Amino acid sequence: MSDLEYRNAYEKEHLKCADLASRVAELEAKNEELTWKLDRIKNNPLWRISKPARNAMHWAIRQKDRLSNCGGVRGVCSKVAYKKREKEAMKQFGTESFPTPEQAAYERAERFPRMVKISILVPLYNTPREFLTEMLDSVMNQTYENWELCLADGSDTEHAYVGEICGEYESRSNSRIVYRKLERNEGIAGNTNACLSFATGEYIGLFDHDDVLHPSVLYEYVKAINEQGADYLYCDETTFKSGDINKMLTMHFKPDYAPDNLRANNYICHFSVFARCLLDGDELFRPKFDGSQDHDMILRLTDNAKKIVHIPRLMYYWRSHAGSVASGIEAKPYAIAAAKGAVAEHLKKHGFEHFQITGTRAFETIFRIRYNITGTPKVSIVIANKDHASDLQRCVSSILEKSTYDNYEIIIVENNSTTKEIKDYYDKLLGMPYEAMVKSGQASCGARTKEHDGGILRSMGEGVGAGKAAIVTYLGEFNYSAVNNLGVSYASGEYILLLNNDTEVITVNWLEELLMYAQRKDVGAVGAKLYYADKTIQHAGVVIGLGAHRTAGHSHYKQPRQNLGYMGRLCYAQNVSAVTGACLMVKKSLYDEVGGLDEGFAVSLNDVDFCLKLREKQLLNVFTPFCELYHYESASRGLDDSGEKAERYNRESARFREKWKALLEKGDPYYNPNFSLDRSDFSLKING
Repeated sequence: MSDLEYRNAYEKEHLKCADLASRVAELEAKNEELTWKLDRIKNNPLWRISKPARNAMHWAIRQKDRLSNCGGVRGVCSKVAYKKREKEAMKQFGTESFPTPEQAAYERAERFPRMVKISILVPLYNTPREFLTEMLDSVMNQTYENWELCLADGSDTEHAYVGEICGEYESRSNSRIVYRKLERNEGIAGNTNACLSFATGEYIGLFDHDDVLHPSVLYEYVKAINEQGADYLYCDETTFKSGDINKMLTMHFKPDYAPDNLRANNYICHFSVFARCLLDGDELFRPKFDGSQDHDMILRLTDNAKKIVHIPRLMYYWRSHAGSVASGIEAKPYAIAAAKGAVAEHLKKHGFEHFQITGTRAFETIFRIRYNITGTPKVSIVIANKDHASDLQRCVSSILEKSTYDNYEIIIVENNSTTKEIKDYYDKLLGMPYEAMVKSGQASCGARTKEHDGGILRSMGEGVGAGKAAIVTYLGEFNYSAVNNLGVSYASGEYILLLNNDTEVITVNWLEELLMYAQRKDVGAVGAKLYYADKTIQHAGVVIGLGAHRTAGHSHYKQPRQNLGYMGRLCYAQNVSAVTGACLMVKKSLYDEVGGLDEGFAVSLNDVDFCLKLREKQLLNVFTPFCELYHYESASRGLDDSGEKAERYNRESARFREKWKALLEKGDPYYNPNFSLDRSDFSLKING
C-alpha cells in the first residue's frame, strides 16, 4: 500500500470512528437530559404524595398485562378465557393428576431391570410443622419404593419438634428414612453435604424441606433411567400458595436440556435427580455459592452427564411463603452474586474469557452473557432482491449507518427486477451505471453456478456502498434458496448473514451480538429478534410442529416488544430448533457443509430445514433478543395465503413434514409438549 493509499484509508477509518463517537456522545447527552428531567419529577412533593395512588394504578395495569402476556396459562387474551383455562389447568396438573389407586398399585408392582435406590437429600432448618409433615408424606407416598430419605437437621433448640416429627416418621419407614441432628447449622450447602455423607443410593435427589413431590415422580424417573439410560433427570414444576398445591401461582413447563438457557437462567431447578458417579468429589454444594448452590451444582453435573432427561410433567410443587426463594429473589439478595459467580466459573471451564454477565429486565438472576469476539472475521451479508428500491435502500442504509462492526460486505442478489427506481438505486449504491455493466455481461451469472458471464459487480468510486456493496445477478425464476446459495458462493467472508431486503437494523452492535454466538464451535445458526412496524414481535425463535400446517411457527408471535416472554424467555439468549432466514448468521464452512439452503423449498421452510440440518450435526441453534431489527414482512413477495402461492406452500409443507417426520413426531425439544401447537403464546394444551 502506498503512503497516499494508507493516509486515505486512515482518514476514512478516523472519520468513521469520529462519527461513531459523535453519535455516542449525542445519545449520552440525551440520556443526561432525560435523567435530569426524571430526577426533577421524582423530587417534586406532589410526586411523592401520589405514590400510593400510582402503586394502585400500576398493580391494576400488571393484572391486565398478566392476562395478555405469555406466562404459563397466562397466554390468553380475555379474563373469561384466562379463568376458564386456569381452572382446567388446575385440574389437569394438580391433585387430579395424581395416580388412581389402581394406577398407583400398578406402579408399585412394576419391576424394572434396574431397581436403583434413590437417596433424597433434605436439609432441615427450623421447618414449620405443617410444611415438614407434608414434605415427609409426599416421600412416603411415592409409588416407587426403593428410596432413601436423608435428613440433616440444623434447627435450633426452639424448633426441637423437627427432630421429634422426623423420629416418628423414621420409626415407620422400614429404615428408609435416616435422620441426623447436626451440631450446628451449616446453611443449605453445608446441611445438604451432610445428607450426602450418609446417603447410600446409586442416584441422588435434591428436595427442599418445605416442598411437595408428585406421588409418581420417582416412578417416572426410574422408568427413564431404564428406558433411556438417564443419568441426570428433572421435571416441570409449579409454585403454590396457602398450603394447597392446586392453588398454583406460576407453572413452569420447561424445555429439554438447553445449555445456553441454563447459563442464562437456572431453568432446571427442581426436581434434580442424578447418578452419584457424576460427582467430581465428595462435595455436592459448594459453600462459596450459597444462595445459588443449586445453579452451580446443575452446571457442573450436566457437564459431566451423558444422558440428561427432562420429564415433561408437572411433578414438583414449590411452596411460596415469606422468606422462601419461590416468593421472590428479594428474600435472598446474596443469591444474585452467587449465581453470577457460578456461571462465570462454568464459562471459564469451557474456555471462555473476557465475558460479561449482567442481570436483565426480567430478573436479576436471568442473565445476559456477552462473549468476547475473537479477532475481526469478515461477515458476508447476503440480500436477495427484486425491485422494492425503497425497502432495499432502507435496509442497506441501516447497515451502513448503524453498524459498529466494520468488517463486512453486502452482496445483493438481483433477481429479475424491472423498475427504473431499483436500477437507479443500484447506480447510486455502486457509483457506476449498473445497467450498462449488466448488458456487457460483467454483472450477471447463472442460476446455479458462477460459470456464466464472469460474475460479481463490486462497488467502486463514490457510490454510497463503496467498498462494501456488491451485486450478483440471478437469471432464473425466483427460488429463495437458489438465490441465496448463489450469493453465498460469491461471499468472501468467514461468516454468512442471510438478510431479508425488508429489514431495518435497530441495535447498532447487531453484528457483534450474532457473531459472539456464531463463532462458537458448538453453534450452528444464530437468529435475531424481529419486529413488525407496529413494534410487535415477528420472530423470537422457531418452534417445529407449531401452527395449522404442523410444520413450524414463530414463538411469542405478535406479542408487544416489551413483553418479558414466557418465564422471561424474551430476555435472554437461548437454544431453539430453528431461526428465521430473514436474519440468520452461520459460518460459511457450515453453510457449505450442509449443502446450503435446500432448493426444493423454493419459498418457504428452507430456513427451518437448514437449521434442522445443522441440528443433525449436533450443533446448537441460538436465538438472541439482543440483536433487534424491524422486519416489514412479505413486503417483497407478498403473503402465501391464496391461489397458487397457497398451493405451493401446501406442497412445501407436505415435503417438510415427510422429510422431518421423525423429528416432528418427537416434538420440539425446546417447546414443552404441554403447550398448545395451535397458539404461539405458550398457552397450555388442555386435555379432554
